[in-house]
Amino acid sequence: MASVTIPTHHDIHISPSQLYLDLLKSVLTDTVFEMGPDPDTLSAASYVQRLVEHCIKGRALTMVPRTRLDNIQNCIEDVIANNVPGDVIEAGVWRGGTAIFMKAVLTVHKSVHRRVWVADSFEGLPAPNANLHPIESKAHESKLMRDVYHHFAVDADEARENFRRFGLLDDGVQFLEGWFKDTLPSAPIDRLSVIRLDGDYYDSTMDCLVSLYHKLSPGGYCVIDDYGQDDWTYCRKAVDEFRSKHAISEPIIRVDSTCHFWQRGR
Repeated sequence: MASVTIPTHHDIHISPSQLYLDLLKSVLTDTVFEMGPDPDTLSAASYVQRLVEHCIKGRALTMVPRTRLDNIQNCIEDVIANNVPGDVIEAGVWRGGTAIFMKAVLTVHKSVHRRVWVADSFEGLPAPNANLHPIESKAHESKLMRDVYHHFAVDADEARENFRRFGLLDDGVQFLEGWFKDTLPSAPIDRLSVIRLDGDYYDSTMDCLVSLYHKLSPGGYCVIDDYGQDDWTYCRKAVDEFRSKHAISEPIIRVDSTCHFWQRGR
């Protein structure tokens, strides 16, 4: 019978901090015991069904797949390693899972001077202008969005409690409650190193870019969660228009079929 080699701790080169972050990804996505919804391997209808079952009705604290948590970890670790100045922000946080993970990455690397900004209306998505953005308006008024997704509304206290459950709620976590157009222009943010936008719609995405992008340090990252979507949102249109207007030429990199990002040039 062939012998089996059992790896010892000397053969395992993963650090305790990476083990913690990997486990946290599984917990936040509720994928410890089962796979979560994956837009790259499921049909559109199957993906929506799994998203509803696993996330909306389930225990997951984020709707993003692990691939996108890997991406945000890589972005944060790169700005830390290269001393790119600035805080990090997620705009559109739902139950807070991805922002919680961002805080965890900063904590693991002892980057205590960087704050995590948690921006959301905590009332759901704003109603799109039906004349300007008819696809979004139709999606917004659909039974799925209204009665199942509830326009992704989550109370701010629930999101705060989720941070607290993981021991990650402190003065380094700052909540910005309200519509982006109202909170972001006057937010007391000096510089940013990582921007993660998950505002779904054209106006929400554009409001974030207009208010935040000029604060992004060279070498920092801008992540757009819905850039690959075009059947229910004009998010990509907003990003492309903003990049064109401001002559942003850095290449857009694919995370998965939905999420894309770029690094601001130095």
